[in-house]
Amino acid sequence: MRRRRFMTLAGALTASQALPALCAVAEEDPLAEPIRAFAAGTPVREGKVVVDTPRLADNGFSVPLKISVENAMTPADYVRAIVILAPRNPRPVVATYHLTPKSGKATVSTRVRLNGTQNVLVLARLSDGSVWSGTAEVVVTESACLDES
Repeated sequence: MRRRRFMTLAGALTASQALPALCAVAEEDPLAEPIRAFAAGTPVREGKVVVDTPRLADNGFSVPLKISVENAMTPADYVRAIVILAPRNPRPVVATYHLTPKSGKATVSTRVRLNGTQNVLVLARLSDGSVWSGTAEVVVTESACLDES
């Protein structure tokens, strides 16, 4: 009887160690679909988007965020849309802004909720169809989102 018990426990231990590796492979990037939807097949390039936020946020309920896109705002060349993505939030798409040349500047200031420490990704679509990105890491000491489990 001891041998059977040992084999059962050894098998369970082996399976429990393999399970996290299997889950990590099966887990998809939470930003893959929102990026795909926003970029619409256009390659995302780094640059032009500046994300300004405090590196440390005491409270994830209200994290200040300022986004600026280094681009002209003329009728021929302007920023059409900006999206803020937070991968650890229950809903990764935090906000989407639509701009026109009449917006004057491609700058957005807001406050966002963040579910723990994470890299906030901001994408900007220009009038020529190109998509640009910028990121900022925010260390959050108190999370704003509760787990739904």
